[in-house]
Amino acid sequence: MSKVEDFLSKEEEQEIVEAIRLAEENTSGEIRVHIEKTSSKAHFDRALEVFHELGMDETSLQNGVLFYFAVDDKNFVICGDKGINDLVDDNFWDSTKDIMATQFRSGNFKQGIVDGILSAGQQLKKYFPWSAGDTNELSNEISKG
Repeated sequence: MSKVEDFLSKEEEQEIVEAIRLAEENTSGEIRVHIEKTSSKAHFDRALEVFHELGMDETSLQNGVLFYFAVDDKNFVICGDKGINDLVDDNFWDSTKDIMATQFRSGNFKQGIVDGILSAGQQLKKYFPWSAGDTNELSNEISKG
């Protein structure tokens, strides 16, 4: 098995999908998680590429957030679309990464991802509250490359 499959158990993956569902419950925002082994590109550039490949730049309010992980590289990136980036504090994504990294350093990868998702969900809820007629525009499932 590759490190992508070893990174999280099926149960942990389901807990992450559930965290996405909970985070999106009160917002029109969209959250995705993408995991791959490595990237030959700069991680931020690769995360932006995945962001576009997953159609995250096509949400109606430009409020998608991608959590990108390159497992072998021990690197991760959080990408927010223009709608959310224009509204959150400048240090928001860095503070979210710090919350996650604290868990990662202890080997708690699933919990770090869940904490990051829930943190992003709070910001999305603040700026993009759920309203009648909102639909889930993107899958909550973890994508893998």
